[in-house]
Amino acid sequence: MTTARVPAASLPASVPSTMRLTALHAKYGLIETFRVPIAVIGTVVFPALALLFFVVPQRVVAEDPLYATQAVISLCVFAVMSNALFSFGLTISENREKPWDPYLRTLPAPGIARVLAQILSTGALGLVAILPVVLVGGFFTAATAPPVRILAGILALAISAVPFMLIGTAIGYALPFKAAIAVIQIVMFSLAFIGGLFLPPILFADWLNEISKFTPSRQAREFVIWAVEGGPLEWWVWVGILVWTAVMLFVSLALYRRDEGKRYR
Repeated sequence: MTTARVPAASLPASVPSTMRLTALHAKYGLIETFRVPIAVIGTVVFPALALLFFVVPQRVVAEDPLYATQAVISLCVFAVMSNALFSFGLTISENREKPWDPYLRTLPAPGIARVLAQILSTGALGLVAILPVVLVGGFFTAATAPPVRILAGILALAISAVPFMLIGTAIGYALPFKAAIAVIQIVMFSLAFIGGLFLPPILFADWLNEISKFTPSRQAREFVIWAVEGGPLEWWVWVGILVWTAVMLFVSLALYRRDEGKRYR
């Protein structure tokens, strides 16, 4: 009696799960990022150096627990913001100019895997970016917070980073790579200054303070401060985060469809 053998070609191939594909894309995304060390060094080192050079020497601020904690939070927001803008904006704009990106779109892997992978890799770099800031603040300033509040602050950072990711996405789909570099730098430092990440809003003129409340950087700053220190949360903070997320999501999708219409007719 003979047993019929099924040809290997007719056997169904195992299809990787979306989570496995997401982890794979995130892994190689991080590897590609770390192949350009200066991109990582700038994101990780600059916020900590800003805290070390501009906050620590000002002992009136550094030795006051309230002011020191807010300064650390502000530069953590800056680290997450710059990481999100560069990771999404430059990665997308660069990929659009390479033949590798259109090839990836032809593969049967779901698009959600690539999106989630970008978010995971950006989140991992964001955590790496805030660690030096937290360490400098912990060792050289009077900044302090209970562990539960620190975890709440990290969660608030993750939520408030969404508008910056979408802004970076919009820039990436709107501009070529060389233009995106300049625009991201302008947007990043403009939002940092007007959002109170380098200079506390208490020092702003009244008109500048009012304008600042409309920026996602100021809203993110106040949201994370509220998560770490407690107290009342102003309505314009959470409303602003929601509005910026909705508007930039709409803009990003519109620019994505425009780009897809140009390259995939």
